[in-house]
Parts: sequence; C-alpha cells; structure tokens
Amino acid sequence: MNNTFDIETHARTFRDKGPDEVLDFAYRNFDSIAISFSGAEDVVLVDMASRINPDLQVFSLDTGRLHIETYRFLEQVRERYNIRLEVLSPDTAQLEKFVSEKGLYSFYKDGHKECCGVRKIVPLRRKLHTVDAWITGQRKDQSPTRANVPVMEADAAFSTAGHTLYKFNPLANWTSEQVWTYIRENGVPYNELHNRGYISIGCEPCTRPVLPNQHERAGRWWWEEATRKECGLHAGNFGNRG
Repeated sequence: MNNTFDIETHARTFRDKGPDEVLDFAYRNFDSIAISFSGAEDVVLVDMASRINPDLQVFSLDTGRLHIETYRFLEQVRERYNIRLEVLSPDTAQLEKFVSEKGLYSFYKDGHKECCGVRKIVPLRRKLHTVDAWITGQRKDQSPTRANVPVMEADAAFSTAGHTLYKFNPLANWTSEQVWTYIRENGVPYNELHNRGYISIGCEPCTRPVLPNQHERAGRWWWEEATRKECGLHAGNFGNRG
C-alpha cells in the first residue's frame, strides 16, 4: 500500500461510484484487506468481491450469543464461496470476569456498550491490528448514526499512532431494496431469520423482529435511544453526522 494514500481525495472521486467499482479500487490498492461479515449486506459484498479477488479474507465476530440460524448462515456462506471464514471469539478470561460480575443480561439495565465491548470490540480490535483496511456493509439509510457514512474513510476508531487503518463502505449509497434485489437476482444465501421479520440481526437477546413501517434497526437494542445504536464497531460514525 502506498504510504501517500490520499483517502479524502479518493473518497470524493468514488463518492457516487457503484459498490463493485469501490471494491475493485480497494483490492487494487490494498493486499492486507478483510471483509467484516455478519448480515445481508456483507454477503452481497462477499459475492461481489469473490468476482474480483477469489482469495478473500473474511472474518466474523462470534459473541457467543448469536442465533442458531446465524451460525447456519455462516456455514452456508463458507461452503458457497469456498472461503476461509475466520470466526473471532471474545477473550475467555475477560468474558468470564464480565459475566461473573454483571451477569448475562446487564445490558437491559445499563446499556449494551460494556457487553459489546467485551464480546465484539476487543476481538475486532485484535483483528484490525493485522490488516491495513477493512470492508463493511454499512448503508446510509440503515440508521440515524449512519446517515453520512462515506464510501471510504480513515477509521478514526481503530487507527493508532503508528498504523492508519482504512475503511471501505461500498454499499453506503445503496438502499435496502437494492441489497435484496441483488440477493434475489444472484441467488445469494441469506439468514433465514429474515423470513420471520428480522431485518437487522445481532445477538439473540438484543434483536427482535420489527413491525410494519418501523425502521430496520428498530429491532436492535430497542430499549435504547435510536441515535446511540452503535455497538462500537462503527463508533467513528458519531463524528460523521454532519
């Protein structure tokens, strides 16, 4: 990767480009780059990226609290695309200490941030320290916290003084309808929970189906205020809200 990589200029150039063009650019400029995989948007990215670079690096966070349907979905994707899907787990000692002190459902009382920190952020940070860039399925229309997500950016949340991490969001300008049209037209696998009213799917205790006309992330952490609904994976979004 070129040390003079000008992310702001490239972000402006690719602001209105399609996700396949953004992915192609990302893979041409970074060898050490990984797709963060969990949901419908991410499998669309895996499908697109597999046509550009068959040697994909893909990882997923196993919090230990996922739906059984999600685990089956991970295996479907692994087999369909013949990829090495790296499944990341929380630090055992840290998780045991947290559960011993706070119990299994503390997030209903004091918010999801601490639990997500142990189960998601620590293993994610560990992974991101090994790559130069990562690819996410964020879309602007997913939630208020993502309304200004760019197609590419320097990751303010996970960069360090000695390591600038770049983040690509190729589907930033896509709608949910475009994602699902792509899934149907290309026969892409998806989590069977989507057939039961789940739209945005996270951990089992923190996810529920949404009602008609509700926002798609209304089923995530429904007991919390909508503009704070980020688990920390995309904490930099709070600085992108314009």
